[in-house]
Amino acid sequence: MSTHHPSTPRNLPVVLVPACSKMLGHHPFQAAGQKYLDAVRLGGCLPLVVPAAQPDDVNALLSLADGVFLTGSVSNTHPRHFGEDVHDTSLPLDEARDAWTLPLVREVLRRGMPLFGICRGLQETNVALGGTLYQAVQEQPGLMDHRSRDEDPVDVQYGPVHPVHVQRGGVLERVLGLGDLQVNSLHGQGIRRLADGLRAEALAPDGLVEAFSVPQSSGFSLCVQWHPEWRADENPASRKLLTAFGRACQAWRAAHHRNEDDDLAPET
Repeated sequence: MSTHHPSTPRNLPVVLVPACSKMLGHHPFQAAGQKYLDAVRLGGCLPLVVPAAQPDDVNALLSLADGVFLTGSVSNTHPRHFGEDVHDTSLPLDEARDAWTLPLVREVLRRGMPLFGICRGLQETNVALGGTLYQAVQEQPGLMDHRSRDEDPVDVQYGPVHPVHVQRGGVLERVLGLGDLQVNSLHGQGIRRLADGLRAEALAPDGLVEAFSVPQSSGFSLCVQWHPEWRADENPASRKLLTAFGRACQAWRAAHHRNEDDDLAPET
């Protein structure tokens, strides 16, 4: 006889975390920031870092997963994916990540699997679905400079900088309630045109879209431009967001992997 033990690591929802391409010395590496992995765990899930994959690998990878967590990164989504040339060649790109996360996003949402995106994750989701980006938000008339300063201490870079106004009737309102939320701001790119079918969930004071959801997907979906993963355990709003994502992943696992969990449970 076997029993179900939802608290054991083998029965936690598995969340795919795409890695970024990094050069360490003379050698290429695939890496994911520790703060993102900690955030996934804070939501009650087990992070699985996935190195650069091929688009053909997407279905096989998703068969292992109960959700997808798209991290922020120093790299930008290549502008050729929204019909533009590179504006500033000094800024890093990650075409290996683009190559498989863009089709990954589309398949995750088609399935209704939970999706959470942060900063670059918001931008690549918008691009994957046909939206466009400002490559340099700070150069646009009427928009603020949303970048952090490299010379500032990291606590200042990730400290609250401006409010975002939560829009009525969406995912953020259900999770956090209405009103303003103080967020950090560390991005140079931003949403120019929201992809068709996406719903703006929060706006910065200058009108820039800072969060959106995907109403046509049957599952939980939320992408935010700020960094809720930073010291998330100390931030009530961040904890609520990660918990909501984690519960959605748990529901997906219960609906799709129930028999697997029973087979893996220890005998009693």
